[in-house]
Order: sequence, then structure tokens, then C-alpha cells
Amino acid sequence: MSAALHRWDVTPTEAVAIQNALRGRVVARDDLGPVGTVAGVDIGFEDAGRIARAAAVVLRLPDLTRLAEALVRAPLRFPYVPGLLSFREVPAAAEALARLPLVPDVVLCDGQGYAHPRRFGLACHLGVWTGLPTIGVAKTRLVGEHGAVPQGRGEWAPLVDHGELIGAVLRARPGVQPLYVSVGHRISLETAVGIVMRCVTRYRLPETTRWAHRLASGGAGPVSSPACPSTAPKGRRDSES
Repeated sequence: MSAALHRWDVTPTEAVAIQNALRGRVVARDDLGPVGTVAGVDIGFEDAGRIARAAAVVLRLPDLTRLAEALVRAPLRFPYVPGLLSFREVPAAAEALARLPLVPDVVLCDGQGYAHPRRFGLACHLGVWTGLPTIGVAKTRLVGEHGAVPQGRGEWAPLVDHGELIGAVLRARPGVQPLYVSVGHRISLETAVGIVMRCVTRYRLPETTRWAHRLASGGAGPVSSPACPSTAPKGRRDSES
């Protein structure tokens, strides 16, 4: 992990400057090998929102069997500021990934990646910090505009901001609200969409997100080789970042 990139105990103004400085490090092309394992990360909260509960769950492709999981609790040291959620959540999420007994080939984040006002959402930050290929998979739009999304499974519409393609508005399943997929790090948008769809079964959300959310909210039982299984009272945040 790249602890030398920056400190975490910063002000919101300093955080914006860090995002602007680091966005040039995002690799928006495929820089990864064959993908046989995918991880999902999600963040919940406890103790009246003072503690972050970061979950990481690894699944095997193509059967989506759970292989490992890790759960980390850490005090929150950054205020809630829209567009700066990675400064609240990446420290715990990165620690959860570090506690896994294997390194996943790709990480799917419950939040934005490049589809961010400064092109450096949570998935980008986590990817640059850890060096892992990452994808942003958000349930809501933070920035950008798009046209009608086709209704077919796996079809998508471009998400555009000021003339720049920043993501894909993906119809994971017909008849349900789309997902907002964007590059995190070391992956192209087309490949990111394909991997997300490989993780979608009969639900709107990819299985990576579903399992990570269950663990973050205390609802997932342990797998055969967990890194840090745990249960906890429910609580979480939306996928804005």
C-alpha cells in the first residue's frame, strides 16, 4: 500500500487538492491479467456513525463462490462531505483488503470511480492507494448526463460530463433501475462493464456488492477460510463518493 501518497488527517480543502493531484495517476486502460477472482468492498457504520465497518469479500469467477472475507472496524476521522467520501472510507476499506488471505484480481467498489466531479471517486482513490485494479459501481448518479438506457440485460448508455465520457449507465437487469459504472484504476470502461455483468445474477446489484454489504451489516455467515469473520448491528451509507 502506498502510505507515502498522502496523509489521511487533512482538511476538506486539502482533500480536494489531493484529489486533483492524484487523478493523473489513474490508469484508465486495461492493465490486468486474467480475472479469476473478484472482490467487493462496502462500508457500514456503527456507534452512531463514529465507527466505519469495512467489508471485503472475494468471489471466484465464473461460479461466484465465496472464497474469503475480511471485516475491519476503524474510527472515522473525516467529516461527511459529498465528493470526499473516500477520505472517510478508503483507510478502512484498504485495511480490509490487506487482511484478505489472497489478492483479488479486480475490486468492485460500492461507489463512484472516474464518474466524479474531480474524476477521482472512491474506486479511483482505493485503486491508486492499493495498486489494485478497481471498478466503481454506484447505485446513484453523482455527476454527468445520459440519454435513455436500453432495456436489455447488459446494455448501457454513455454517462457524459462536459463532453467527456466518464462512465456507463448499465442496465444490469431488464425492468430495474440502472447502475452507474466507471473506471477505478488499471481497467478500461468496456472491461469494467463486462466484469460487472459477470457478477450479476438475478438481482440488480452484482454479487460482490451484495455479499460485501451483507458482511458490512452483519448478515453474512463465514466462509471456509475467512480472514476476519464477524457480525455487527446494521448500518451503512449510500454509494455517493
